[in-house]
Amino acid sequence: MTHTTVNYEEVDAVADAMHFLREPLDCEQLGVTVVECPPDWDGKPHDHAEEGEEEVYLLLEGEATITVEGEDVSLSAGDALRVDPDARRQIHNGDTESTFVIAGAP
Repeated sequence: MTHTTVNYEEVDAVADAMHFLREPLDCEQLGVTVVECPPDWDGKPHDHAEEGEEEVYLLLEGEATITVEGEDVSLSAGDALRVDPDARRQIHNGDTESTFVIAGAP
């Protein structure tokens, strides 16, 4: 098959917010996640050093902060942030809902 289609809303959310699409889309290297953050939601602090995977966080709606290696990076709708694989990062959502698309690959 040359393509795969999936609606992210049909993929069960992890931690009440994250729709992981790599497996449903049969991606071999690219990870894609849609994150619908409720107010005051915090993501899990993590890095991807072991996998060597950099990530791009694209904030589609709302406002949020991503802490990267202890530095707070404020994002508004339309902003994108690239993070190195070995950098520790964590999403902190603000007072309103926000929606991210996160793409990652080695």
